[in-house]
This record gives sequence, structure tokens and C-alpha cells, in this order.
Amino acid sequence: MSDSQIGLLLLAVTLLVLFSGLPIAWGLILVSVGFLVTFQGPTSLAVLANTFMDELSSFALLTIPLFILLGAAIGVSAAGKDIYESLYRWLARVPGGLVIANILACGMFSAICGSSPATAAAIGKIGVPEMLRRGVKPALATGAICAGGTLGILIPPSITMILYGIATETSIGRLFLAGVVPGIMLVALFALYAWAASRVEHRRAEELAPRERFTLAQKIEGLSRVSPFFIMIVAIAYFMYGGFATPSEIAAISALLALVLVIVIYRAWSPKEIWLIFRDTIRESTMILMIIGAAAIFSYMMSLLYVTQTAAQAMVELELNRWVLMLFINVFMLLAGCFLPPVAVILMLMPILTPVLEANDFNLIWFAVILTINMEVGLITPPVGLNLYVLKGVAPGVELTDVLKGSAPFVLIMFASIVLISLFPGIALWLPDTLMGPGH
Repeated sequence: MSDSQIGLLLLAVTLLVLFSGLPIAWGLILVSVGFLVTFQGPTSLAVLANTFMDELSSFALLTIPLFILLGAAIGVSAAGKDIYESLYRWLARVPGGLVIANILACGMFSAICGSSPATAAAIGKIGVPEMLRRGVKPALATGAICAGGTLGILIPPSITMILYGIATETSIGRLFLAGVVPGIMLVALFALYAWAASRVEHRRAEELAPRERFTLAQKIEGLSRVSPFFIMIVAIAYFMYGGFATPSEIAAISALLALVLVIVIYRAWSPKEIWLIFRDTIRESTMILMIIGAAAIFSYMMSLLYVTQTAAQAMVELELNRWVLMLFINVFMLLAGCFLPPVAVILMLMPILTPVLEANDFNLIWFAVILTINMEVGLITPPVGLNLYVLKGVAPGVELTDVLKGSAPFVLIMFASIVLISLFPGIALWLPDTLMGPGH
């Protein structure tokens, strides 16, 4: 078989195995071993164990379980409820203020935990019932949280950005900075849509019912409860982007601070609560690290069979306009993101796409933001759409069709943001270039 035929066969078999329901890590290993034995013989398996362990020996990977620990500590507490409540007190008089408060709470929670499902679950548990109780339509209530939760993989600290940095050997600090302005932009666009939708829906119960009023003292009291988390976010940003600490050191300090805050402020010191924090950390960390190791074996197999080189060469030889090529890449990533989680997409596609992007003079830091927003769309579109099912779980009384309907406008906003960032790369690159100097 030719290299291109092997590549097409590999694509078909990989999709078949992953869609079978087999865990991603074991699916990638199974496919890799099968193709290596078939086309290279059993002796080609001799280096698989070393390949797996060498990939996991990277010091940069230390940030993953630490940031997951941070998110787990915050997630087990009532921090999400306090963030939501404090923001709502300031926005109660604004049309659609309840929905906007939830979106802003998602943005802030994302800046603490770095996980999309955790953000959607933490804010959704409190926000969705409150919005439904006060007359917000189920579609808008669930759609806003569903989309707001996706910000967890864009706004730093982001596990997705860490994995991208490892896969492409780019600066994780620069990647974190690149996600800040696009993340704020998406929060603002989501909030603007919520305000406009609430203005148009004149018969909405939220608009007809008397709005709650809060005194200035009540507003300030609400902020005081979440001020430690604001301080933590500012401290993380200052020490990381000021060059005082590495991402790994920041991750360790952040995880420790989160544990202390949860124990001191929310009294989460019972053995059961501590056990839940570390259990969730170990589960998610093990899953991600297994996928990383398996993806290294998969990449080794593709390189040995010359699949990666053939695919990259074929895309370069098409001699397409660089923006037409980028359009095709975006469409492919969108399709991949609808079926696979972001971790798998990054680790499987970037070995192929990196040389193509560099050959066409695309900035890898800029592309990280484009890819991440694509992955955000995948989180709220079927069939995988993890955030869809998270919202369905926290709001069992809402039909899945309503969740999908409510998410659709936010998907369009994400598409528009991809176009904006493509037309104006400075949206993603201005902050890292300003604070860390021009990149390549």
C-alpha cells in the first residue's frame, strides 16, 4: 500500500475505534499497535514503552494535575454560588441582568479552574434553577450557561492551552496571554446577546415581574465574599506574566491557595470533602495523562509509517491560497471537535498541522486561539457536546432540544469571533507581544 492509502485506512480505522465507545487512550494504543504490527512487524513495538514514558516525563505536564486540583477544590465549594450571587446583585436592574450575571460568573470561574465542564456544572447548578424560577426561557437559560462554560478552555489557566503548548513546543505563558483578550471579547459578546434577547422578548416573565433591588451595602457585601478569588486571579496573572514564576510554580501555588481558601472560607475540611477534591483530581489527571501518552505512541506510529509527512506534504502541494487552506483547516477542526474532545483533537492533529501552518507563515500562538474557539463549538454541538450533557444533568427538567436551541446563537457568535480574530490577529497577539515581546 502507498503512504496515502495507509493514511486513509488509518483515518477510517481510528474513527471507527473511537466511535465504538472505547476510551480514547486505549483506542489510540490499539490502533497504533495494530498498524505497527501489520506494516512494520512486531519488532517495531520495542520502543513503545519508552515513547509512552518519555512523553509523560515532560516537566511541563506537572501543571496539568495542579491546575486540575485547583479546579476541583473550587468546584467542591460554594464558590460558584457566591460568584454568581455577587455579580447578580450589581446587574439585577439591567435587562437580562440575571443571564448576564451567569455569563460573567462563567468567565470568572473559568479564570480560576480552567475546565469547561467544571465551569458549566458549577454555575449551572445554581444559575439555571434561578433563571427558570424567575421566568427566563429554558433555551436562553441553559444556552447561556452551556456557552459560558466553554470559556474554561480559552481563559487562562487553560488545560487545552497547556497541551497545545506541549504539542507544538510553544510558550505556555504566551499562550495563556493570547487567550485573555479573546476570552473577554467572547464574554462581552455573549452578554450583549443576552441583553438584546431579553430586550426583544417583551413578554418574558423576567421583564414583567418587579426586579429585585439591592442596596450598595448588599452589593459590596457580595463582592467581599469573592474578593479572595479576585485577588488570587490578579496574583496569578502578576507573578506569571511579570516573569516572577514559571507556569509549573504558579500552578503549585494556585492549587495550594485554592485549597486554603476553600478550607478557611467554606469550611471544607471534612475528610469526605477533601477526599472528593483529590479523587476528582486523580481521575481527570490520569485520564488526560493517559491520552497524552497514547497520543505520543499514535504520533510515533504515524511518523514511522510516513503518514504525518505525507499528509503535510499533500496539503502544501495543493498550493492553495493560505486563507483558503485555513478555511479548510477550520472546517476540519469543527467537524473533529463535534466528535472528539479537545485533548484528542490537539494531540492527534497538531503533529500534522504544525509544519503546514509554519510553511504558510501562520503564527502558532494566534492559531491556538482559533483552534480553541473551534473546540469550544464542539463542546456545545452534538453528538459529543460534553457541555450539552452537563447542562442536561444539572437541569433534568429542560429538554435537550431546548439546550441545543439556546446554544445555537452562541455558536454563531463563536463563528463570528473566529472571523474577527482572523481579520485582526492583534486581538490574540497584542497582549503576549506587549508583555513578552514580539513572538514568531
